Amino acid sequence: MKIIVIGAGAWGTAMAMSAAAHPAGHAVTLWARDAAQAAAMADARENARYLPGLPFPASLTVTAGDPLALARRADLVIVATPMAALRPTLHALQGVAAPVAWLCKGFEASSSGGSASAGLMAHEVCAQVAPALLSGALSGPSFAQEVARSQPTALVAASQHAAVRDVLVEAFHSPSLRVYANDDIVGVEVGGAVKNVLAIATGLCDGLELGLNARAALVTRGLAEMTRLGVALGARTDTFMGLSGLGDLVLTATGDLSRNRRVGHLLAQGRTLDEVVASLGHVAEGVYSARTVAQRAAALGVDMPITQAVVALLDAKMRPAEAVAALMGRDPAVEQP
Repeated sequence: MKIIVIGAGAWGTAMAMSAAAHPAGHAVTLWARDAAQAAAMADARENARYLPGLPFPASLTVTAGDPLALARRADLVIVATPMAALRPTLHALQGVAAPVAWLCKGFEASSSGGSASAGLMAHEVCAQVAPALLSGALSGPSFAQEVARSQPTALVAASQHAAVRDVLVEAFHSPSLRVYANDDIVGVEVGGAVKNVLAIATGLCDGLELGLNARAALVTRGLAEMTRLGVALGARTDTFMGLSGLGDLVLTATGDLSRNRRVGHLLAQGRTLDEVVASLGHVAEGVYSARTVAQRAAALGVDMPITQAVVALLDAKMRPAEAVAALMGRDPAVEQP
């Protein structure tokens, strides 16, 4: 199978490495926007910026050529850009016959595509700019470093098209990477987006040293928020008990490799948001999607107090201790999912 991965960040590189090491012998090309970066990776046989010390499989090709020309010759196209770049990328790919799947997790920010598209999930963006594409998402609890090291991982191939689910399984399911098919793309994408916001809250909790009881409460009530929003958008409840819901939330909220968790942790130390973002070196999607998640929830009348507290914290309307106090000071209520 010929696979093109568009985007040479940590996650795109890791998935390209995984596909290139597949026992089926896929022909995998990793496309980088910057020609100098592509040349450096091709020479060093590693992505020294994002995954240093992890060598590429011998069969992995790196290029900075015309991505559309590569996509037209591929059997599968993987879009590994940040959420902010998904719209123009899918627009450029709209005439491609091969299945296209994205790796990004989040809701589109209001500054991308205009206010009419604020808060859209990836599959909704695709429906606007490339409705004829056979498309889907590859999501689930996964850190790029561990996938690149071939450590055991499980992901979800989500699409309304059975052909897309099938080709994603064929491309990536291997002894080290288990891929489950799911036709609930709404639920999978809501889980992937909201868990990043909740991880910021959990990082804040840990940074303030509030204890494991507080962390457990945040993760559990955060899962309830995620589920409420997903169901309101048409997702199935059971999706949030799976890999792209509970699984991804637990990993991102508690794992030391989580960039979104680190955002909360650094904010708890008194850093400004600008300082935190500058220190990461990678995109933390929760920072950019928190506001649109909250906006989408508000428009649907869905109560998401943890998400609202994260937005207030990111907007510097609350200090870390005030955000915690606001959550703990809510009126008593009956526990509901």
